[in-house]
Parts: sequence; C-alpha cells; structure tokens
Amino acid sequence: ACCNYGVRCRELPLMRLTEEMTRSMAMGKVFKDNAARVNSLSFFSDGKYLVTGSDDESIHLYNAASGESQKVVYSKKYGVDLVRFTHHNNSIITASKNGWDETLRYLSLYDNRYLRYFKGHRDRVVSLSVSPLNDTFLSASLDQTARLWDMRTNACQGLLRRKGSAPQVQFDPQGLIFAVASYDYQPTVQTQMMGHSHSSVPLHTIKLYDMRSYDQGPFSTFQPAMWQLQPKFAQKNGSGMPALTWTHMKFSPDGKHILMATNQNMLLLIDSFSGNLVQQYTSFVNDAGHSLEPCFTPDAQYVLSGSEDGTVHVWETLSGREVAVWGGHAGPVQSVLWNPTMMMVASACTSLVMWIPASDDL
Repeated sequence: ACCNYGVRCRELPLMRLTEEMTRSMAMGKVFKDNAARVNSLSFFSDGKYLVTGSDDESIHLYNAASGESQKVVYSKKYGVDLVRFTHHNNSIITASKNGWDETLRYLSLYDNRYLRYFKGHRDRVVSLSVSPLNDTFLSASLDQTARLWDMRTNACQGLLRRKGSAPQVQFDPQGLIFAVASYDYQPTVQTQMMGHSHSSVPLHTIKLYDMRSYDQGPFSTFQPAMWQLQPKFAQKNGSGMPALTWTHMKFSPDGKHILMATNQNMLLLIDSFSGNLVQQYTSFVNDAGHSLEPCFTPDAQYVLSGSEDGTVHVWETLSGREVAVWGGHAGPVQSVLWNPTMMMVASACTSLVMWIPASDDL
C-alpha cells in the first residue's frame, strides 16, 4: 500500500531486512503534537495504527499506513502512561500517571469512554504487557507485585509478589508463558556481620511462568550475573541502592532471547532457555538514568534503542555490532518501536518520528 510519505512502505514479509536497509532509514514524518515527553508507543498488530501516550496527559492515534494523525483524547484527571493496544484497534489499556491513582483503565478511543477499571495496585504501575493470544494482560508495580488480569472482568486473576524491587513483566510471542524480572539483594558475610540491610551486589532474577499453571510457581528461574560484565555498572549510588536497575523487558519475536533495558547505557540480551548472558549493547548515552524503551526488529535480527543525545542506535542482535545511528531528535528518545508489518520505525522524544527507507531502490 502506498503511504503519504513520498515513498512506498514495504511489508516486511515481502523482503529480508538487511544491514543496508537499516542504514537507509530516514525521517518520513515528524509530528510535534505534544507539549511534553511521549512516554509510550504501541502499534496495532496489523501495523496500520500507532497509539502514543504523553506526559502532557494526551493520547494520540495515528494512521501509520498513511502517515496521518487521526485522533487525540485526553486523560487530564489521571494522566497517561504505558499505552498498549488491545486486540481491537479502537481500544487500549493504559496506566495512570498522576501520583495518587494506580488504577489501570480499558479505554475506547472510538468514543473516549472507559470500558472497565482494574483496581488492586497500591503504587505506580511501571510495566504492562497484553497477551498476543487472548484478552489477558499483565501489570507490575512499585508495590512489588505483578498481577494478571482479564479484560472481560474487573477482578484480578492472579497475584505474584516479588520482594526487593518493582518487577518487569512480559508475555512471550505466543502468549503461552510470561516472564517476571526483578532484583533483590544477596547478603554477603561482611554485610551480615555488620548488620547492613543491603549487599554490595544486587541479585537480578528472571522467573518464567506457564500460563496454564502459574499458580504453581515458576518453571524456570535465571539469575544472570550482569555486574560481572561491566564492573562500573554495579557501583552504588548515594542512597545505597544499586546503580543498575531494570526498566524494560522484551522477548525477541522468535522467543529465543529476552532483552533487558536498564537505567544506564546498557542493554542486556539473555538466552530465554538457559538464562545465559548473550550480548550487551552500550554505545548509547543514558547519563541521566532515563527509562529508554528498546525493541527488536520483527525478524529478531537487530536491536534498537533511543539515546539521551537524541539518536537512535541499531545493533546486530547476536554479534552486538552497531550497524546504524539515526539522528534528528531534539531530546532523549524515550521509546523506539518497529512496525510489525511494514518497513517503518516509530521513535519519540517530545516529538514523534516515523522512519522509513530513504531510497526506494533497495
């Protein structure tokens, strides 16, 4: 289908993504619709629509195929964070961002009406994942819990407590399993003898659950020793908390790897079967500790992340080699997301950019 970008957007299944194509990506459209940071992006499963949430309390719906803004609604009372499409292109799940309400909301974009409220969390929700298989979704909060929900009912379907930190949650691409990632403190002999509550080394944990039997506990637990890769990332800050914390988690589209984003200039690639650390990506800037949301390409060949300096970085997934850097954002690039069906990438600071191939001859 032809877009209003001046070139043709290609559907990914029709061609194999190459390194040359990643280098060819250029700004096709720039939308300056927000007065504050865009905090989340979500493509609908067919790639035709993109929804954004912003710290200015607005939700924007875009037609990704035509490159046009389609609708804007506001959530002035509750704020908006972690927008996620459901299985209908006119409805989303969103978290609050007002500092006093932790309710999740099922919102119809068609008539700007809340269809359902999901109450239970007692602190800010920091992670949200919708099942690709059915109407269930996961949430995780600063209250150190992860919850399982069904969009058809208000009642929480499952509760997991994760001691130590705010967990991250994510369904695998088939919706058959889900992962919960968090960190706690591993006591050492020295800290136990001195009576300190925190060890000098945090223990990061990923637990995998089967959707059919999650109430029986995880079927696999990983504890990747990430601080051993880069000693500087394990340094403590002034509060005694570990400097390195997880901020986002993504399964690769083939389900073979888990990508963990952190509050520093470090992404980690973890084998989803063995829990082994496979790769790290560090050639971007995140000195201020932004929660930068990365992504995979739909074929899992490449990893993308925004950077504090307004650039978007592309790495070869397995080798970790940086293959492209795209510039043009005016501020930190909060989120990057590859369209699931087209040669298009969305990235956002306070502005939204849709990237497409600069040349139609590739």
